[in-house]
Amino acid sequence: MAHPEITPEPDLRHHGDAEVGAGYVDLAVNVRLAPMPGWLATPLAESLAQLSAYPDDRAARAAVAARHERASSEVLLTAGAAQAFTLVAQGLGVRTPLVVHPQFTEPEAALRAAGHEVRRLVLPPPFVLDPADVPDDADLVVVGNPTNPTSVLHSARTLERLVRPGRVLLVDEAFADTVPGEPESLAHRRDLPGLLVLRSLTKTWGLAGLRIGYLLGRPDLLARLRAVAPLWPVSTPALAAAIACSSDQARRAADEIAVHLVEERAHLVSSLRTLPGVQVAGEPSSSFVLVRLTGAARVREQLRLLGWAVRRGDTFPGLGPDWVRVAVRDKATTDAFVDQLRAVLRGVLT
Repeated sequence: MAHPEITPEPDLRHHGDAEVGAGYVDLAVNVRLAPMPGWLATPLAESLAQLSAYPDDRAARAAVAARHERASSEVLLTAGAAQAFTLVAQGLGVRTPLVVHPQFTEPEAALRAAGHEVRRLVLPPPFVLDPADVPDDADLVVVGNPTNPTSVLHSARTLERLVRPGRVLLVDEAFADTVPGEPESLAHRRDLPGLLVLRSLTKTWGLAGLRIGYLLGRPDLLARLRAVAPLWPVSTPALAAAIACSSDQARRAADEIAVHLVEERAHLVSSLRTLPGVQVAGEPSSSFVLVRLTGAARVREQLRLLGWAVRRGDTFPGLGPDWVRVAVRDKATTDAFVDQLRAVLRGVLT
Protein backbone atom coordinates (compact mmCIF):
# COMPACT_ATOMS: atom_id res chain seq x y z
CA MET A 1 0.00 0.00 0.00
CA ALA A 2 1.27 3.45 -0.90
CA HIS A 3 1.72 6.09 1.80
CA PRO A 4 1.95 9.88 1.50
CA GLU A 5 5.26 11.16 2.80
CA ILE A 6 7.65 14.09 2.85
CA THR A 7 11.08 12.76 1.86
CA PRO A 8 14.44 14.26 0.94
CA GLU A 9 14.49 14.98 -2.75
CA PRO A 10 16.83 13.48 -5.32
CA ASP A 11 18.06 15.62 -8.20
CA LEU A 12 14.66 16.70 -9.47
CA ARG A 13 16.19 18.86 -12.21
CA HIS A 14 18.01 15.96 -13.88
CA HIS A 15 16.39 15.00 -17.18
CA GLY A 16 17.11 12.55 -19.97
CA ASP A 17 18.80 15.10 -22.21
CA ALA A 18 21.72 15.14 -19.75
CA GLU A 19 22.39 11.49 -20.65
CA VAL A 20 22.93 11.99 -24.37
CA GLY A 21 25.51 13.61 -26.59
CA ALA A 22 27.31 13.28 -29.90
CA GLY A 23 28.01 9.71 -30.84
CA TYR A 24 25.40 8.08 -28.60
CA VAL A 25 22.34 6.13 -29.66
CA ASP A 26 19.65 7.98 -27.75
CA LEU A 27 17.42 5.72 -25.67
CA ALA A 28 17.32 8.25 -22.82
CA VAL A 29 14.96 10.91 -24.20
CA ASN A 30 11.31 10.14 -24.90
CA VAL A 31 11.06 12.24 -28.06
CA ARG A 32 10.25 10.46 -31.30
CA LEU A 33 13.12 10.59 -33.76
CA ALA A 34 11.67 10.81 -37.27
CA PRO A 35 11.67 13.24 -40.21
CA MET A 36 9.18 16.09 -39.86
CA PRO A 37 6.10 15.60 -42.09
CA GLY A 38 5.47 18.19 -44.78
CA TRP A 39 2.15 19.30 -43.30
CA LEU A 40 4.13 20.44 -40.22
CA ALA A 41 7.39 21.58 -41.82
CA THR A 42 5.67 23.91 -44.30
CA PRO A 43 3.73 26.10 -41.83
CA LEU A 44 6.76 26.21 -39.55
CA ALA A 45 8.89 27.55 -42.39
CA GLU A 46 6.19 30.01 -43.46
CA SER A 47 5.88 31.34 -39.90
CA LEU A 48 9.43 32.71 -40.09
CA ALA A 49 8.19 35.48 -42.37
CA GLN A 50 5.95 36.74 -39.53
CA LEU A 51 8.60 37.21 -36.85
CA SER A 52 8.46 41.02 -36.96
CA ALA A 53 5.02 40.90 -35.32
CA TYR A 54 4.28 39.90 -31.74
CA PRO A 55 2.79 36.39 -31.45
CA ASP A 56 -1.00 36.21 -31.67
CA ASP A 57 -2.27 32.99 -30.10
CA ARG A 58 -5.97 33.26 -31.00
CA ALA A 59 -5.90 30.97 -34.04
CA ALA A 60 -3.77 28.41 -32.22
CA ARG A 61 -6.07 28.39 -29.18
CA ALA A 62 -9.06 27.91 -31.47
CA ALA A 63 -7.37 25.00 -33.24
CA VAL A 64 -6.43 23.28 -29.99
CA ALA A 65 -9.91 23.87 -28.59
CA ALA A 66 -11.53 22.33 -31.67
CA ARG A 67 -9.18 19.35 -31.37
CA HIS A 68 -10.55 18.61 -27.91
CA GLU A 69 -14.14 19.83 -28.46
CA ARG A 70 -13.73 22.73 -26.05
CA ALA A 71 -13.97 26.51 -26.15
CA SER A 72 -10.92 28.71 -26.81
CA SER A 73 -11.28 30.15 -23.32
CA GLU A 74 -10.53 26.65 -21.98
CA VAL A 75 -7.06 26.57 -23.58
CA LEU A 76 -3.85 28.07 -22.22
CA LEU A 77 -0.85 27.69 -24.51
CA THR A 78 2.57 27.38 -22.86
CA ALA A 79 6.21 27.38 -23.90
CA GLY A 80 6.45 23.63 -23.54
CA ALA A 81 4.43 21.54 -21.13
CA ALA A 82 7.05 22.09 -18.42
CA GLN A 83 6.23 25.82 -18.23
CA ALA A 84 2.72 24.92 -17.14
CA PHE A 85 4.05 23.44 -13.90
CA THR A 86 5.62 26.79 -13.01
CA LEU A 87 2.35 28.60 -13.70
CA VAL A 88 0.44 26.14 -11.51
CA ALA A 89 3.00 26.48 -8.72
CA GLN A 90 2.85 30.28 -8.81
CA GLY A 91 -0.76 30.99 -9.71
CA LEU A 92 -3.08 28.69 -7.79
CA GLY A 93 -2.23 29.56 -4.19
CA VAL A 94 -2.45 25.94 -3.07
CA ARG A 95 -1.53 24.97 0.49
CA THR A 96 -1.17 21.18 0.49
CA PRO A 97 0.09 19.96 -2.90
CA LEU A 98 0.68 16.27 -3.43
CA VAL A 99 2.58 14.65 -6.31
CA VAL A 100 2.06 11.00 -7.21
CA HIS A 101 5.44 9.36 -7.77
CA PRO A 102 7.36 7.96 -9.54
CA GLN A 103 6.63 10.51 -12.25
CA PHE A 104 8.14 13.41 -14.17
CA THR A 105 9.97 15.47 -11.55
CA GLU A 106 9.42 18.97 -12.93
CA PRO A 107 6.03 19.60 -11.24
CA GLU A 108 7.51 18.92 -7.81
CA ALA A 109 10.61 20.96 -8.63
CA ALA A 110 8.44 23.90 -9.71
CA LEU A 111 6.30 23.67 -6.59
CA ARG A 112 9.34 23.60 -4.32
CA ALA A 113 10.93 26.51 -6.17
CA ALA A 114 7.75 28.50 -5.48
CA GLY A 115 8.10 27.81 -1.76
CA HIS A 116 5.62 24.96 -1.38
CA GLU A 117 6.11 22.00 0.92
CA VAL A 118 5.30 19.05 -1.29
CA ARG A 119 3.92 15.74 -0.14
CA ARG A 120 4.68 12.62 -2.13
CA LEU A 121 2.49 9.61 -2.71
CA VAL A 122 5.05 6.98 -3.68
CA LEU A 123 3.59 4.01 -5.53
CA PRO A 124 5.43 0.68 -5.28
CA PRO A 125 5.77 -1.58 -8.33
CA PRO A 126 3.67 -2.19 -10.39
CA PHE A 127 2.77 1.48 -9.69
CA VAL A 128 -1.01 1.10 -9.49
CA LEU A 129 -2.81 4.14 -8.07
CA ASP A 130 -5.48 3.70 -5.39
CA PRO A 131 -7.40 6.99 -4.98
CA ALA A 132 -8.06 6.07 -1.35
CA ASP A 133 -4.35 6.67 -0.65
CA VAL A 134 -4.65 10.35 -1.56
CA PRO A 135 -5.42 12.46 1.58
CA ASP A 136 -8.66 14.41 1.40
CA ASP A 137 -6.88 17.63 2.40
CA ALA A 138 -4.61 17.66 -0.66
CA ASP A 139 -5.78 20.73 -2.60
CA LEU A 140 -3.53 19.99 -5.60
CA VAL A 141 -2.88 16.49 -6.87
CA VAL A 142 -0.46 15.94 -9.75
CA VAL A 143 -0.43 12.64 -11.64
CA GLY A 144 0.89 11.55 -15.04
CA ASN A 145 -1.17 9.50 -17.49
CA PRO A 146 0.50 7.59 -18.99
CA THR A 147 3.14 8.20 -16.38
CA ASN A 148 6.77 9.02 -17.07
CA PRO A 149 8.91 6.99 -16.24
CA THR A 150 6.73 3.98 -15.32
CA SER A 151 4.76 3.87 -18.60
CA VAL A 152 1.68 3.02 -16.52
CA LEU A 153 -1.71 4.07 -17.90
CA HIS A 154 -4.26 4.82 -15.17
CA SER A 155 -7.94 4.41 -16.01
CA ALA A 156 -10.08 7.49 -16.43
CA ARG A 157 -12.37 6.10 -13.74
CA THR A 158 -9.47 5.98 -11.27
CA LEU A 159 -8.56 9.60 -11.98
CA GLU A 160 -12.18 10.74 -11.71
CA ARG A 161 -12.20 9.48 -8.14
CA LEU A 162 -9.49 12.02 -7.27
CA VAL A 163 -11.83 14.96 -7.94
CA ARG A 164 -12.89 16.80 -4.76
CA PRO A 165 -14.48 20.20 -3.99
CA GLY A 166 -11.69 22.71 -3.45
CA ARG A 167 -9.05 20.53 -5.13
CA VAL A 168 -7.20 21.03 -8.41
CA LEU A 169 -6.39 17.77 -10.18
CA LEU A 170 -3.55 18.23 -12.67
CA VAL A 171 -3.25 15.29 -15.06
CA ASP A 172 -0.06 15.34 -17.10
CA GLU A 173 -1.01 13.84 -20.48
CA ALA A 174 2.23 14.70 -22.25
CA PHE A 175 2.33 11.15 -23.62
CA ALA A 176 -1.41 10.58 -24.10
CA ASP A 177 -1.12 10.49 -27.87
CA THR A 178 1.27 7.52 -27.66
CA VAL A 179 -1.76 5.38 -26.71
CA PRO A 180 -3.96 4.43 -29.69
CA GLY A 181 -7.30 6.18 -29.45
CA GLU A 182 -6.36 7.87 -26.13
CA PRO A 183 -9.03 5.83 -24.28
CA GLU A 184 -8.17 7.10 -20.79
CA SER A 185 -7.64 10.75 -21.65
CA LEU A 186 -9.57 13.41 -19.74
CA ALA A 187 -8.70 16.17 -22.21
CA HIS A 188 -12.30 16.46 -23.43
CA ARG A 189 -13.89 16.38 -19.97
CA ARG A 190 -15.60 19.62 -19.05
CA ASP A 191 -17.72 18.14 -16.26
CA LEU A 192 -15.00 17.60 -13.64
CA PRO A 193 -14.51 20.68 -11.42
CA GLY A 194 -10.91 21.55 -10.66
CA LEU A 195 -9.53 19.47 -13.52
CA LEU A 196 -6.48 20.68 -15.44
CA VAL A 197 -5.13 18.55 -18.27
CA LEU A 198 -1.65 19.18 -19.59
CA ARG A 199 -0.68 18.20 -23.12
CA SER A 200 2.58 18.34 -25.06
CA LEU A 201 3.19 18.57 -28.80
CA THR A 202 6.93 17.92 -28.52
CA LYS A 203 7.05 14.15 -28.00
CA THR A 204 5.35 12.55 -30.99
CA TRP A 205 6.34 15.29 -33.44
CA GLY A 206 9.97 15.72 -32.34
CA LEU A 207 9.58 19.39 -31.33
CA ALA A 208 11.36 19.47 -27.98
CA GLY A 209 13.49 22.40 -29.14
CA LEU A 210 10.45 24.44 -30.18
CA ARG A 211 8.72 24.36 -26.74
CA ILE A 212 4.98 24.06 -27.21
CA GLY A 213 2.33 22.60 -24.92
CA TYR A 214 -0.99 23.60 -23.44
CA LEU A 215 -3.35 23.35 -20.48
CA LEU A 216 -7.04 22.55 -20.73
CA GLY A 217 -9.46 23.57 -17.99
CA ARG A 218 -12.30 25.81 -16.96
CA PRO A 219 -11.82 29.49 -17.88
CA ASP A 220 -11.82 30.72 -14.27
CA LEU A 221 -9.04 28.30 -13.38
CA LEU A 222 -6.94 29.18 -16.42
CA ALA A 223 -7.42 32.90 -15.70
CA ARG A 224 -5.47 32.48 -12.47
CA LEU A 225 -2.60 30.96 -14.45
CA ARG A 226 -2.69 33.60 -17.18
CA ALA A 227 -2.29 36.21 -14.46
CA VAL A 228 1.21 34.92 -13.66
CA ALA A 229 2.23 33.95 -17.20
CA PRO A 230 4.86 36.03 -19.03
CA LEU A 231 3.85 38.19 -21.95
CA TRP A 232 3.83 36.36 -25.29
CA PRO A 233 5.11 33.08 -23.81
CA VAL A 234 4.67 31.10 -27.04
CA SER A 235 6.62 32.01 -30.18
CA THR A 236 5.06 32.45 -33.61
CA PRO A 237 6.63 29.21 -34.98
CA ALA A 238 5.36 27.32 -31.93
CA LEU A 239 1.86 28.69 -32.53
CA ALA A 240 2.06 27.50 -36.13
CA ALA A 241 3.01 24.05 -34.85
CA ALA A 242 0.05 24.05 -32.47
CA ILE A 243 -2.32 24.74 -35.34
CA ALA A 244 -0.79 22.08 -37.60
CA CYS A 245 -0.60 19.42 -34.87
CA SER A 246 -4.25 19.98 -33.94
CA SER A 247 -5.55 19.20 -37.42
CA ASP A 248 -7.50 16.08 -38.35
CA GLN A 249 -4.54 15.01 -40.48
CA ALA A 250 -2.21 15.25 -37.50
CA ARG A 251 -4.63 13.37 -35.27
CA ARG A 252 -4.89 10.50 -37.77
CA ALA A 253 -1.12 10.42 -38.20
CA ALA A 254 -0.54 10.38 -34.42
CA ASP A 255 -2.88 7.45 -34.00
CA GLU A 256 -1.12 5.53 -36.78
CA ILE A 257 2.19 6.20 -35.05
CA ALA A 258 0.73 5.02 -31.74
CA VAL A 259 -0.53 1.79 -33.29
CA HIS A 260 2.92 1.10 -34.74
CA LEU A 261 4.46 1.98 -31.39
CA VAL A 262 2.49 -0.83 -29.73
CA GLU A 263 4.25 -3.35 -31.96
CA GLU A 264 7.69 -1.81 -31.46
CA ARG A 265 7.20 -1.64 -27.69
CA ALA A 266 6.07 -5.25 -27.52
CA HIS A 267 9.25 -6.25 -29.36
CA LEU A 268 11.40 -4.31 -26.89
CA VAL A 269 9.60 -5.72 -23.85
CA SER A 270 9.73 -9.32 -25.03
CA SER A 271 13.42 -8.97 -25.90
CA LEU A 272 14.30 -7.45 -22.53
CA ARG A 273 12.44 -10.20 -20.71
CA THR A 274 14.75 -12.80 -22.26
CA LEU A 275 17.71 -11.30 -20.38
CA PRO A 276 18.74 -12.70 -16.99
CA GLY A 277 18.17 -10.35 -14.07
CA VAL A 278 16.12 -7.87 -16.11
CA GLN A 279 12.60 -7.00 -14.94
CA VAL A 280 10.27 -4.82 -16.99
CA ALA A 281 7.88 -2.99 -14.68
CA GLY A 282 4.25 -3.95 -15.26
CA GLU A 283 2.79 -3.67 -18.74
CA PRO A 284 4.11 -0.48 -20.38
CA SER A 285 1.66 1.68 -22.31
CA SER A 286 3.77 4.51 -23.74
CA SER A 287 6.92 5.20 -25.76
CA PHE A 288 9.30 4.04 -23.02
CA VAL A 289 9.70 1.19 -20.56
CA LEU A 290 10.98 1.12 -17.00
CA VAL A 291 13.50 -1.62 -16.25
CA ARG A 292 14.87 -2.93 -12.97
CA LEU A 293 18.22 -4.68 -12.91
CA THR A 294 20.95 -5.26 -10.37
CA GLY A 295 23.96 -3.02 -10.83
CA ALA A 296 22.10 -0.61 -13.10
CA ALA A 297 24.58 2.23 -12.54
CA ARG A 298 27.48 0.08 -13.69
CA VAL A 299 25.43 -1.24 -16.60
CA ARG A 300 24.69 2.32 -17.73
CA GLU A 301 28.36 3.21 -17.60
CA GLN A 302 29.31 0.19 -19.67
CA LEU A 303 26.56 0.92 -22.19
CA ARG A 304 27.85 4.48 -22.56
CA LEU A 305 31.30 3.14 -23.39
CA LEU A 306 29.60 1.20 -26.19
CA GLY A 307 27.73 4.28 -27.43
CA TRP A 308 24.29 3.70 -25.86
CA ALA A 309 22.50 6.23 -23.63
CA VAL A 310 19.66 5.15 -21.32
CA ARG A 311 17.94 7.18 -18.61
CA ARG A 312 19.01 6.66 -15.01
CA GLY A 313 16.14 6.00 -12.63
CA ASP A 314 17.50 7.16 -9.29
CA THR A 315 16.51 10.80 -9.82
CA PHE A 316 12.83 9.82 -9.74
CA PRO A 317 11.36 9.75 -6.21
CA GLY A 318 10.34 6.20 -5.40
CA LEU A 319 12.93 4.57 -7.61
CA GLY A 320 16.59 3.93 -6.87
CA PRO A 321 19.93 2.92 -8.35
CA ASP A 322 18.58 -0.35 -9.81
CA TRP A 323 16.24 1.32 -12.28
CA VAL A 324 16.68 2.61 -15.84
CA ARG A 325 14.24 3.90 -18.43
CA VAL A 326 14.59 2.87 -22.06
CA ALA A 327 12.91 4.65 -24.98
CA VAL A 328 11.11 2.56 -27.58
CA ARG A 329 12.80 2.73 -30.96
CA ASP A 330 12.55 0.73 -34.20
CA LYS A 331 13.10 -3.02 -34.07
CA ALA A 332 16.58 -2.90 -35.60
CA THR A 333 17.75 -0.44 -32.93
CA THR A 334 16.12 -2.54 -30.23
CA ASP A 335 17.83 -5.71 -31.43
CA ALA A 336 21.22 -4.03 -31.50
CA PHE A 337 20.68 -2.55 -28.03
CA VAL A 338 19.53 -5.82 -26.48
CA ASP A 339 22.56 -7.63 -27.92
CA GLN A 340 24.86 -5.04 -26.34
CA LEU A 341 22.97 -5.14 -23.05
CA ARG A 342 23.21 -8.92 -22.97
CA ALA A 343 26.98 -8.69 -23.38
CA VAL A 344 27.26 -6.02 -20.68
CA LEU A 345 25.17 -8.07 -18.26
CA ARG A 346 27.46 -11.06 -18.72
CA GLY A 347 30.36 -8.93 -17.56
CA VAL A 348 28.49 -7.28 -14.68
CA LEU A 349 26.82 -10.40 -13.32
CA THR A 350 29.82 -12.70 -13.55
